[in-house]
Amino acid sequence: LIRVDGTPYLIDCGYGCARQLVSAGVRLENLYHIFFTHMHSDHMLDYASVFYSAWATGLKEPIDVYGMPPLDEMTAAFLEALKFDIDTRIADEGRPDLRKLVRPHEFSKPGLIFENSQVKVTAARVRHPPIHDAFALRFDMADKLIVISGDTAYSPELIELAKDADILVHEAMYLPGIDALAKRVANGATLKEHLLASHTTTEEVGKVAAAAGVKKLVLTHFVPGDDPSITDPMWAERVRKHYRGELVIGKDLMVIR
Repeated sequence: LIRVDGTPYLIDCGYGCARQLVSAGVRLENLYHIFFTHMHSDHMLDYASVFYSAWATGLKEPIDVYGMPPLDEMTAAFLEALKFDIDTRIADEGRPDLRKLVRPHEFSKPGLIFENSQVKVTAARVRHPPIHDAFALRFDMADKLIVISGDTAYSPELIELAKDADILVHEAMYLPGIDALAKRVANGATLKEHLLASHTTTEEVGKVAAAAGVKKLVLTHFVPGDDPSITDPMWAERVRKHYRGELVIGKDLMVIR
C-alpha cells in the first residue's frame, strides 16, 4: 500500500489483504485505487474480498482497478458469484449497487496507466514466465518516487524504470533455499524450474538496485517464504555484494517513509 497525502493506493490483492488493510488502519470504504502487477493467484486471490469489504463498510464512490487481462472477466465473475448477496443487501439495507462501483481498466502494454493530481503510475513489462503480462509499477509523486517490482526474473526493463528511485520494493529469492523447498512439495522439480526462471536471486536484486541507483531497497515476496531457517542477515548477505544503499527486509504491516 502506498499512501499519498493520506490517500491509499493498493498494489495487488493477495490472500489476507482485506484483513491486513484493516490492521494497518486503512478505512476500506475510502479505497478508490487498486493496481495489479500480474494475475497469479497470490496477487489477486483477495480482490473480491477487498472491494466487497469496502462496500460492506460504506463504500459509495467508485473503485478504479488497473490490471492486465483477464481483469474484466475476473471482475465480472466475482460480481456474478456475489449476485444473491448484492441484490439482497441492496433491497434490505439500501446499499448502492456494487456492480456500478467497481470499474476495471485493462492494460497490456508498458507506459503510463494512471495519472491524477497526486501521482503518476507507469508500467514496465518484466520477465515472469510463463506469464507475459507481468509489470513493474512506478509511482511518481511530488516528493517521492517509488517502484514496485512485482514478480520478475532479472529485468533490465526494471532497472530503467527504477532509475534514481527513492524506494524500490523488490521480490527476493534465496537460492540455497530452493532445493530444500523442492524437497518439501510434491511438484518439486517443476516448481524449482519455474522459480529459477521467474524470480530474482538476492544477488541479482543487489545488482538491480545498484544499477538503478535507488536510495532505499525493500525486499519482499520472499522465495521461499516459509523457511524459518533463512534469517534476515541471510536475505541481506548476497544483496550486499553489490548494493550499498539503505536495505530493509520487509515485514507485514511495516511502515516505510
